[in-house]
This record gives sequence, structure tokens and C-alpha cells, in this order.
Amino acid sequence: MGIIAINGLKIRARHGVYEQERRVGNDFEVTLRLDVPCSDAAMDTDNLGDTINYAEAVDIIKSEMSMPSRLLEHVAGRIRLALEQAYPGKIAGGELTVAKLAPPIQAQLASVSYTTRWGSMR
Repeated sequence: MGIIAINGLKIRARHGVYEQERRVGNDFEVTLRLDVPCSDAAMDTDNLGDTINYAEAVDIIKSEMSMPSRLLEHVAGRIRLALEQAYPGKIAGGELTVAKLAPPIQAQLASVSYTTRWGSMR
């Protein structure tokens, strides 16, 4: 079993509870870790078909991030589902964090985020 990670993917998107957030957009950072039993085969075969394609996973994340959601929980759930549908049986679990880098909150903070864990990453 291996872990595939996409670290600190920066994306401009239109998620938020307030209409202004969905109209103007905000900067987000997505970090993904996937437990992938299939990667053991790729260590032997050196074949991309025996693991998860990082570029395809990034494209899936970007596609889901391009559709506005009110809640980070909702967009994270959509990303998780899209990845599992794209790679049936190849993902044993994962951890996904979606962070809003400049939330409309009257406080000094680096970001707010939501993390979901499933399967063997729990």
C-alpha cells in the first residue's frame, strides 16, 4: 500500500455562503492524500495504468472546484466522490483538505478549512 499526495494545489474558485464570495471568488488550497493499494503493482511494472495519474487527479479537483458550493464540506464531498468514481477499486481511503485562504471574517488568520477522512486514513 502506498500514499499518493497532491500538496498545496492553489485554485481560484467561487465557494462561500455569501453571494459576494460566489460572485468575486477567493483563493483556495487543496491538499489530498490517497491510500492506494494499486501502487504496489506500479512499483514492479513501471506502468501508469497500475496507479493513479497525478495529472488526472488534479484535473478532477480543478473541475469540481470550478462549480460553486456554499460550503467547503460540499465541495470536498464532491471531489472525494469524483475521485472514487474515476478510480474504482484503486483508492482504499484518503484525506482531503479544502482551505479558503482569505475568508470574509473580521480576524487575522491564515485560512479556514475542512478536512474529510475516509477508509484506511481514518
